[in-house]
Amino acid sequence: MMRRGVTMKLTKSRKNGLSIAKMLAAVSLTVLATGTAYAQSQPEEAPVQEAAADEGEAIVVTGFRQSLEAALNLKRENVGAVDAIVAEDIAKFPDQNLAESLQRIPGISISRDGGEGRSITVRGLSSQFTRVRVNGMETIATSTDGASANRDRAFDFNVFASELFSSLVVNKTAAASLDEGSLGAVVDLNTGNPLGGKAGLKAALSVIGSYNDLSKDLGPRVAGLLSWRNDAGTLGASVSAAYSRTNTLELGNNTVRWAQARFDGVDGTNCFTTQNSGGTYVPSAACDRAALAFHPRIPRYGEVAHDRERLGLTGSVQFSPSDATKISIDALYSKYDASREEQWGEVLLRSNERSINVVSPVYDANNNMISATLNDAWVRTEHYLRKSSTEFYQVGGTWDQDLSDNFRFTALGGVSKSNADIPVETTIIFDDRDAQGYSYDYSNMAYPRLTFGTSVTNPANFQLAEIRDRPSNVTNRFKTAQLRTEWDVTDGFTVKAGAVWRRFNFDTEAFTRDTAVCGNGGTSLVTSTSGTIACSPTSLFGPTAVYGFPVTTALSQIFNLGKAGQPAGNTNSWLVPNLEATTAFTNLYSRPLVNDAGNIRGVQETTKGAYLQFDAKGELLGVEYALNAGVRYAKTDQSSYGLVSGVAATVKRSYDDWLPSANLAVYPTESTIIRFAIADVMTRPTLGSLTPGGSADGFNFRVTSGNPFLEPFRATNYDLAFEWYFAPQAVLSLALFKKDVKTFTQSASITGATFAQTGLPASVLNPSSPAALNPALQTQPIWTLATTVNGSGATLKGIELAAQIPFSAFTSGFLGNFGILANATFIDSNANFNLQGPAIAPGGALQNVALTNTLSNVSKRAYNGTFYYDDGAFSARVMVSYRGRYHEGASGTGNLLEGYGATTNVDASVRYKLTEWMELSVEGNNLLDTYRYRFTDFDADRNYENNHFGRTLLFGARFKI
Repeated sequence: MMRRGVTMKLTKSRKNGLSIAKMLAAVSLTVLATGTAYAQSQPEEAPVQEAAADEGEAIVVTGFRQSLEAALNLKRENVGAVDAIVAEDIAKFPDQNLAESLQRIPGISISRDGGEGRSITVRGLSSQFTRVRVNGMETIATSTDGASANRDRAFDFNVFASELFSSLVVNKTAAASLDEGSLGAVVDLNTGNPLGGKAGLKAALSVIGSYNDLSKDLGPRVAGLLSWRNDAGTLGASVSAAYSRTNTLELGNNTVRWAQARFDGVDGTNCFTTQNSGGTYVPSAACDRAALAFHPRIPRYGEVAHDRERLGLTGSVQFSPSDATKISIDALYSKYDASREEQWGEVLLRSNERSINVVSPVYDANNNMISATLNDAWVRTEHYLRKSSTEFYQVGGTWDQDLSDNFRFTALGGVSKSNADIPVETTIIFDDRDAQGYSYDYSNMAYPRLTFGTSVTNPANFQLAEIRDRPSNVTNRFKTAQLRTEWDVTDGFTVKAGAVWRRFNFDTEAFTRDTAVCGNGGTSLVTSTSGTIACSPTSLFGPTAVYGFPVTTALSQIFNLGKAGQPAGNTNSWLVPNLEATTAFTNLYSRPLVNDAGNIRGVQETTKGAYLQFDAKGELLGVEYALNAGVRYAKTDQSSYGLVSGVAATVKRSYDDWLPSANLAVYPTESTIIRFAIADVMTRPTLGSLTPGGSADGFNFRVTSGNPFLEPFRATNYDLAFEWYFAPQAVLSLALFKKDVKTFTQSASITGATFAQTGLPASVLNPSSPAALNPALQTQPIWTLATTVNGSGATLKGIELAAQIPFSAFTSGFLGNFGILANATFIDSNANFNLQGPAIAPGGALQNVALTNTLSNVSKRAYNGTFYYDDGAFSARVMVSYRGRYHEGASGTGNLLEGYGATTNVDASVRYKLTEWMELSVEGNNLLDTYRYRFTDFDADRNYENNHFGRTLLFGARFKI
């Protein structure tokens, strides 16, 4: 039987190597020929004939192996450090989104949120330091999924389905012709190129069911491609679409950090001259030990339900009336709707320690009160719902023109917009503020035991105490115009020059409907015509001790905790608010919106730049080489606005950067490459830090202000790589890299100020916060003032190992269909941080602490491996990815550097090509059901949260015509 596939020839001459654009076009054609459901080509031409024109040994490759070889050829032909995933390499792995596709590239790790990959880290630098381009145009895509909205430059890869793209290209070293703004990498996402396909009408369809074993939900995942090209190859068009819906659960525990505080009493010893409130502190061994130890602020178990619906569309039209001219118009649209519903049973120690009596506390070596029984505890249950919608579109046009045999240009322009909207962010809270006998035990930090001593299923024990709703919106808009020119001065020497104009707008606004429910002394609920709650004259904590509205069966529901890793003896059922009933009862959504003034802010950046680059290739002393060297200039004009002392203010500034870079590839033998690279690079500061004014947190007594005068992150990158292409489809590589970071930003805080010293009006405080409810707290020197400042330098250096080994390099037949992809990254990093650490006196101020650790988001170890089998008809793969422990930067409440523990994820895929036009598949994601552990202090390892998301199984079929 004839093997399905196409014949590709290995290039013998590097002088005539294909450009990245041509290589990708060739890849896409061959993948479509082998029957990939979503195969598309992207760039300029379709030079399959050119790819096979050079003399060399013919090698037949198919399916997954063919796409691996195509990506490897792209890596080999480029001068700089480039890795890629192309066509069927994306479409044939159990990737829920682009981030999970990218994690297979050496040096890339991902961060998961809600069980899905969301952002990437490249060689130890987080997504903030990565620039992303879609069809050559820089793009910002934010979403509101996960624990928080992305209000920054980081690209949220979960917005897009991987099926919409035909290639992902990661540029790890800088070049003058590449857009600036990256210390880590420039990632190119490419959609269709209809002129690269065969003449006529082509179509592909994929239908998959996605089942999560924790939520027991089965959701659809459908994708399709329609492409047409005329016989002359002068006109082509393509459209693709992808739709999916998933419902997953996140089960686990959370502390919302740990803190120090003075308690009312410890083991029968009164810590104050009066009980519960007022009076003065009375030092004692027991009270001092408890006050200086860290305790969980809000220990709790709960469930987070994620309901996601993703729709993506792409369209492309290309016109090439002659070989010298090609005009392309590309469009991309994505709509990502998500809801996040949380149900928690907890004790609110935060800000309430003064009234709590501690019994039998146990302390560990890290100064943690890891277990205790609490009396007069503030028991709380809450029900949270956030509905969000992210809508993204991009339209771009490209004109490629050859003016002569040796001079050509590309003109590019386009616009994009990402609108992340949260119309509903509601929390309803039930309180029992004098509960007895609550106990917690964090002897096992990851899996604590939390036990309520009084009934948490009896409505009579609770009152409806707080209602919150916090709608918000983040909108990013982007416009660009670019001109790129190339002049082949002589054979082997090209001059490239270009200019760029970009404008980026970031605007965010937020509102609140928050309130603490007033005590009504048992009177009936009265609602005004405006929807606000009218309360009786009884004060919030009046003589009746009624602080809310009595909870009834009609206002509540019972929550039962599933498998969250909890030990025996844990309380697993509790009463939570019924959202529909309580929001109707309180007329929450009829209440007028109030501006969250500290979160109404924005930034506009306008960049004007140009570059000059020289490309050369030839021989020196009998050794072939290729190089590019040049300089890029960028001038940034920045205008940011926000609230300063209650008044809207705008701050303008500008700065410029000269960014030289050089890449050199040397070919000592036909199968080896040595690469060198050096470049000055920069990344602009985070958007949230650039706005003037700030926001006030009346729960944690913290005011955070921006700094419009932050300097960009600037660094010099050094790279050295060795690559050995010892057989077809095979490579062993070693890359050494160093990033000498000259400037970076970091948090700075002071403690001991009053709220009045911040200059902010009391109206910026959340109305349900303790500071708003009790004005006396605003005059106490308990406030922390936090901002972002320019920090000193830092270093990052590492080793990146990669291997692509098809067994066909050593054997034939059945065993020759196996292969291995593996990579490992080892990083050493040092950065100095000025943080606020533990208080040294009971009730005293937090102390300034200087320490050295890695840069934020740097894992010292990361591994990724794929073991595969592919015979053209049947294929199977197993992938294992490991990311080591890392921190995300400053924590709070005296903790130092919070972050995430190490994780290991296993995915798998099995496919069978039933006919030329039909393929069946079964895939699995997160087969180990890995828990995600988050700590709130790097050295003390205090639990922030520990959750798991279940396994996801996907099964379906792909069709093509």
